[in-house]
Order: sequence, then C-alpha cells, then structure tokens
Amino acid sequence: MNEMQYQVDLMNAMNEKLKNDQKMMKMIIETSTSAFVYYNYDRDEARVMGDWENYFDFTLRRIGDLQRVIEYVDEEYRDEFLRCINLERQGLEHAVATVRFTGSRKWVECEASMVYGAERKPADKVVRFKDVTVINDKNEELKYMAYYDGLTGLYNRNYFISCLTEFINRARTENREVAVIFVDIDDFKNINDGMGLIIGDEVVMNFGQFLSEFASDTVIVSHFTGDMYCLAVYDPCGQTSVEYIYSMIRNRTRQPFMTSDGREINIKITSGVAMYPDASENVLELINYAEIVMLRAKHDGKDSIQYFDAGLLSEFMGNLNIENKLRDAIYDMRFEMYFQPQYEAASGNLRGVEALIRWKDPDEGMIAPSQFIPLAEKNGTIVPIGQWVIEDSIRNYMQWKQDYNKPFILSINISAIQYRREDFVRNLIDTIEKYGMNPSDLELEITETALIDNYKDVTEKLKILRDYGIRISMDDFGTGYSSLSYLKSLPIDTLKIDKTFVDTVLEDDNTNIIMESIMGMVKRLGLETVAEGVETQEQLDYLRSINCDNVQGFLTGRPQTVADIKKLLNV
Repeated sequence: MNEMQYQVDLMNAMNEKLKNDQKMMKMIIETSTSAFVYYNYDRDEARVMGDWENYFDFTLRRIGDLQRVIEYVDEEYRDEFLRCINLERQGLEHAVATVRFTGSRKWVECEASMVYGAERKPADKVVRFKDVTVINDKNEELKYMAYYDGLTGLYNRNYFISCLTEFINRARTENREVAVIFVDIDDFKNINDGMGLIIGDEVVMNFGQFLSEFASDTVIVSHFTGDMYCLAVYDPCGQTSVEYIYSMIRNRTRQPFMTSDGREINIKITSGVAMYPDASENVLELINYAEIVMLRAKHDGKDSIQYFDAGLLSEFMGNLNIENKLRDAIYDMRFEMYFQPQYEAASGNLRGVEALIRWKDPDEGMIAPSQFIPLAEKNGTIVPIGQWVIEDSIRNYMQWKQDYNKPFILSINISAIQYRREDFVRNLIDTIEKYGMNPSDLELEITETALIDNYKDVTEKLKILRDYGIRISMDDFGTGYSSLSYLKSLPIDTLKIDKTFVDTVLEDDNTNIIMESIMGMVKRLGLETVAEGVETQEQLDYLRSINCDNVQGFLTGRPQTVADIKKLLNV
C-alpha cells in the first residue's frame, strides 16, 4: 500500500468515526429531557438542541434571544439566572443556577459553560436547562423534615436549639434577655389512654397550631416531643413578655379544643421559665432548667407557671444524685430493715411491729425514706425495693416467731405502684407460703393514694388478700379527701390515725372533737385503731381515755434494728 492510499483510508476511517460520534451525540441529545443552547462567537451562530419545546414556546434564532428566557423566571431568581447565562462577563468558565419558573411549580437548573480562545476571548458557549422539580421537591421535603415537626408544623427540637443559639449570641452582643418557656399539657396520658392516640395527636396538633400564633422575629415556637412545647422570647416585654404569653395561653385553654369527630377536649397546661443570662448562658442548660421548674410546678399542683431559681436547681441536682445512687443501691440491695413497735394502749402489751426501710449511703449518710421512696416510685424501682421489703421482713418475722414464740403482728407498707402490678397478689402469697407464715399475722397498710388511680382493681386485690387471711390497714387516715367513703366499701380491719391529729389533739378543740368522733364511729364499725406519732405521756393518756386501741410513736418505741427487736422480744 502506497503512502497516498494509506492517508485516504485513514481519513475515511476518521470520517466514519466522526459520523458515528455525531450520530451518538444526536441520539443522546434527542433522548435527553434537557434543553441545550450552543453559540459560536466567531460565526455568531446559535443553535438549540434537546427538549427545547418542553421548556420554552419561542424559537431561539440568535444569542440575544437567550435573554427572553428571563421572562419565564420568577423575579426573585432573575439576577442569579442572568449572572449564570452571562458568565463570560465575569470571566467564568462554568456557572450553575437553580431557578423557579413563574406561575408553576417547575424548578429548572441552568448550567452554562464557556470556551475561551486566545487572550481569553470568548469562543463557544453551551447553556443547559434541566427540570429538577422532583429533586428540588425532595430536597425541600428533607429540609422541612430537618427543621419542622411533622405533626404540628412547628420548629422541631433540633432547629429550635439552633435558633435559640442565635438568640443567645445576639443577646450577648446587645445586652438583652432571652426567656425560655417550657409548656406541657397536664394529664395528657389520660387523653391518650381514655380517647386513643389519634385524638391525642389531634390535641397536640391543635394546641401547637394555637401556639404558632405567637411566632415572630422575636418569638420561636417549637414542639419538643409528645405533649411538650418550648418557646424562646428575645428581649421579652409588652405583648412578648412571659406573663402576657402565659396569660394568653391560659385564656385559650379555658375554652375546649374541637377534634375532627366533634368532641370537645378541655386541657390545662403547666409552664416553667428560665431566663438568659440569670439562669444560665448555655443553651441546653436553659432548656433543661425550664423543664426542671415545669416539672416542679407539676409536682406542686399543675395548671401553673414557675420560674427558675438556684434553690430549685440545687434541690433537683440533689434528687438526681440520690436517684443515681439509688440505682446502684438497688443492684445489691444495700438497704436495712428497721421495725417500729406498736403497743396496746390500755395494757401496754406489744401489738406488733411496722416494717420500715432504711438506706445508709457511704457518702450521704442516712437518707430519709421521704426523700428516696418518691424517687423510687417515680422511676419504677419501688417494685424491686418493695418486693425486697416484703421478703426480708417476713423472713425476719418468722425467725423471731421461731426463736421467741410470741404473738404479734407484722405491718408492711405497700406502694400504690406495687398494688397496680398484675403479679402483686400472686408474689405476696408465694412469699407467705415460702416462709410458712400464718396470713393473719400479716397486716398490709394502704394509703388513699393507692386507691385514687385505680380504685376498682386495688379493691378487688385487697378482697382476695383479705379472704386469704391477711389483715388490711388504712394508713394516714384523715389526710385525704374521701377517706370516710372508703370505710363502708373497703375490706379494712384497722384504721391508722395520722400523726397530724395526734400532734394537736391536746391544744385544738376542733381536732379533739374530730378524734373522738372518729373513735366512736370506728368502734361501731368494728375496726381496730392505731394512733401514730405518739410522743408524750399526755397524748397517750388522752388516747386511752377515748378508747384508742393501739399506739405507735417515739414515746413507746422508735424504729429499731433487727438486733434491737430481738432484745425487745427476749424480755
């Protein structure tokens, strides 16, 4: 093959490859959903390719016509769009802009590329238009999910923290205050349990929509979780003061919220407030402190507002410390049982002993039951503690019966939470049978608190236990609102008169009248009485005079260790 033929064949092969490349590029462009504009500066030639008709209803004949596209773009995006398509004015080689078309939901990505010749003179330009509506909507949805709560439409917790951080930084510069208001719907569990989760969600949504009315440049409103909301107010004053906002919320909750099925739901709210910089300069601490005082307000009676102060924080941190230590103590039951004797008022004979749990921490020393028992009831650890008390008390009692063979009663306080458990009755009977205890030697003390939440269920369990032979005692009688009504319907053997009556019975005529009335009524009902908190001989003499059956208190015997009870029984 001569040189000339070789060159001809090579040229034919290159032409064929070029044709194939052009064919492939044409197919790619024609099947693309994008629209393209190509412009050559030397020839002043403009061409459109791809799906141009799907984007624009005019034909581009010269590069100047490209400016007509601006008519399709929403006004707020036009400057960005012009900078993109005229990128050569800025000496750029590549530019991208995402714009929204006027009067539609269509989002279009505009991408421009430039080729420069000698001395950076523009040579070729390509502009591509791509429909990114689906992608943009997805991004907007993800953005919404990142910032907003799906149920209420309010800011979510994470975005609230971000916005609050900006408030704090600004307040630090401008020497202003920021109020954080934690709002919680009272007794929301009753709505969920009684009406269902769907109604509960509607209440959360409706209340959240009402709170959204407070949102402004200086007020952030968020839905934290469940029935909890949090507001932040920059430089609170006038109609953005904490007091005004709280009063508006209270006024609204005086009217019912309507659900989709026509039901009217009445709610009440409790609020806690922490102020920057007084409470803290840390964002998370401010939120935490607002929640702490809200929980304290709930503890004090709900339907109220409480403001943060250092004393509340100290109390909370103290309880938190005790709660943490309590979990460790439960792990290996680092508790000890004490027993306070009860005596027959007339004869002075031992009537029985009341089991009382004690906890001595290596660091804190003796921690009062009044401090750790409520915490245990709150976090549910009262269940293993209560079972340990029953087991240890019965074990000690049976050992005493075996060693000293004296008749007396063992009284044990049972938490309301224990009574609610389905396995309570079975576990108690199993423990009695495990140690061979006579059921009539055991007396369970119950308070009104245990009855209020689930009266029917608790009453049925008490009847089963009493039929089994266990004695039932009504503790702290006279401190509740409905105690008298319980006397006729509960399977009670014993009434324990609260210490508050004994304390004032000698000085207050009204207490004196009440005590004598209670004693006469109880006698006619055939119940036994035990007066708690007897500390003086005068109190004991009075109780004897009104025929009180039994007494318990520091006068006759303080709570004692197992070793001390052994000495008492050995006499």
